[in-house]
Amino acid sequence: MKALAKKALGAKEQNSELPANILAKPIVISRDQHPISRKDIAEPALKVLYRLHNAGYEAYLVGGCVRDLLLGLKPKDFDVATNASPEQVHKLFRNCRLVGRRFRLAHIMFGREVIEVATFRGHHDDETEEQKHAKRDAQGMLVRDNVYGTIEEDAQRRDFTVNALYYNIADFAIYDFANGVRDIEAGVLRMIGDAETRYREDPVRMLRAIRFATKLSMRMDDSVAQPINEHAALLQNIPPARLFEECLKLFTAGKALANFEMLSDYHLFQQLFPLLKSYLEAPDEAPYQMIRQTFADTDSRIQQGLSITPAYLFAALLWWPLQARMEQLMFESGLPPIDAMNIAAADVWGRQVQTVSVPKRFTIPAREIWQMQQRFERAKGKRVQTLLSHPRFRAAYDFLLLRAATATPLERKQLTAQAEFWTAQQKDHSPSSPANHDNAAPARKKRGRRGGRRRGGPRKKPSGDAPKS
Repeated sequence: MKALAKKALGAKEQNSELPANILAKPIVISRDQHPISRKDIAEPALKVLYRLHNAGYEAYLVGGCVRDLLLGLKPKDFDVATNASPEQVHKLFRNCRLVGRRFRLAHIMFGREVIEVATFRGHHDDETEEQKHAKRDAQGMLVRDNVYGTIEEDAQRRDFTVNALYYNIADFAIYDFANGVRDIEAGVLRMIGDAETRYREDPVRMLRAIRFATKLSMRMDDSVAQPINEHAALLQNIPPARLFEECLKLFTAGKALANFEMLSDYHLFQQLFPLLKSYLEAPDEAPYQMIRQTFADTDSRIQQGLSITPAYLFAALLWWPLQARMEQLMFESGLPPIDAMNIAAADVWGRQVQTVSVPKRFTIPAREIWQMQQRFERAKGKRVQTLLSHPRFRAAYDFLLLRAATATPLERKQLTAQAEFWTAQQKDHSPSSPANHDNAAPARKKRGRRGGRRRGGPRKKPSGDAPKS
C-alpha cells in the first residue's frame, strides 16, 4: 500500500476546471502493483464482469469493494460500473431486474446474492437534457439523476476519493481518479468536489461520511466534517424508508456505538430520532445510559457471531419516549397501564416512522417486547411457563436485563429481582416441558376449503383404519 501511495503522489497536476481532488488523468495501477486477486472477488461478480466484457462493454468493480479489498477487508457486496445502459444490461442477463427512479440500476440476482450494475453517470451540462433526465428540488437535492456519461465523469460524481477506484476486468488494473489510494494510506476521508454542494445534492452523504470514518478508522478531513452541523437538518428531506436502510448500515454492522457517538456529536442522530433529542442532553441519566448500552451490546453480539434483530434495537431506543407517553396518558385519562402502553406505543411509532420508517415486521415484535415487560411483573403459576415458551421471550428477557443494568437507583432493586427470578425460572424449566419448542405438540394441519369439501365431487368416506374427523 505504501508503494501505491508513493505512485499516487507522483500523479500529474490536476486540471483547475475539474472538481477538487479529481486528477487530470487517472493513476493506473497494474496487476503486479496491487494486491487484489480474482480469488478475492465473488464468483457472481466475476460472471457479470466477464459477460459485459465479452459483449463489448466496459466493466469495472467500483467503489467500496475495491477500497475494502485494498485494505484487506472482506467486501459486503460487489458493485459493477459499465458503459452499457440499464436496458442493454437487462438484455444480457435473464436474472436481471431494473430498479430505481432517482437513478436507474440493474440488479442481477444469484439466489440471495445481488450484483448491482450501474451505468456511468454524467454531468448536467445541457439544460434541456437536465430537464429530461435530472431534477433537483429547492434545496439542491437530486431527486432524479438518470444522466449517463463516461467513466471519467462517473468518477467525478462519486462522493469520496476512496470510492473513486475502479478495477478493470479487461487488464486487472486499478484506475484511481482522485488519489484515493493515497488517502487510504493516510487514513483521511476526503470529499470529491465541494462538500456543502455534495451534501445538498444528497444529505445521506453526511451519514456515509460518519459510517466510513468509523468502519475504516479514518479521520474526516476538515472540509468534510465542518459543514455537517450546519446541514444536518437536510436529512428531513430524505424519504423515511431510505433512512431506515441507512440506520441498518450504521447500527447493525459492528460499529453501532462509535457511530452513535459521532452522529450525536454532529447532531445527525437527533435528526434520525427526534424523540430522543432531550435524553441526549443528560449523559449521566438512565435514558442516555440505556441507549449507549444498547449499541454496546449490539456490537458485542455481532463480534461474538450472535444474531441481532432491529426489533430489539428499536424497542430499546424508544423505551423512554414510550414511558413518558404512558405516564402522561395515565395521569390525564386515568388509563390502566396495559391500555396506556397500547395507546402510547401507537403514538410513539406514529411519530418515529415520520423520520425513519421502521417496517411492521419489526414494529410488531418490538411492541411484544414492551408488552412482555408488564407480563413479567404479573406472571404467576402457569403463566410463568406460558411466558417461557413465548417466541419473544428471549428478546424480552434480554431487554429486562438491559433495563436492570441501566435503571435509576430507585428502580434497580425491583428490576434486578425480576431479572433474577426469570433467570432462575429458565434454569428450572425442564427440557421435556411442553413449553420447550422442540417438544411442543405439532400444529394442526390447515384445512382446505371451508366445510372440507373439494371442488368436483363429494367428500370421500374415511376408510376403517383412518381416524374419524
